[in-house]
Amino acid sequence: EIHEMAMDNNVMRMRQLKDGLPIAKGAQAELKPGGYHVMLMALKQPLTAGEQVPLTLTFEGPDKKTFTREVKAPVRALGAAPTGGMGGGMPMQHKH
Repeated sequence: EIHEMAMDNNVMRMRQLKDGLPIAKGAQAELKPGGYHVMLMALKQPLTAGEQVPLTLTFEGPDKKTFTREVKAPVRALGAAPTGGMGGGMPMQHKH
């Protein structure tokens, strides 16, 4: 899932972007702790800080055609200070 961290009435909140992350033609979107990030749900086994996990990102163009890109994302310890890249950065309870 793609999630966003944003201030709401002086409180930092995380929310799922149910329709994905819109990226305008020619624009960029950065996935990083404290902003837009990938949230892995219902894992079959625990991840270890420091390892890298393969992810497949799916993109949809204005013509509704989709394409994918393979990436490797670093795993960080829960509550670790943000350092850039993908992953979580703030300790919090998260429920859907």
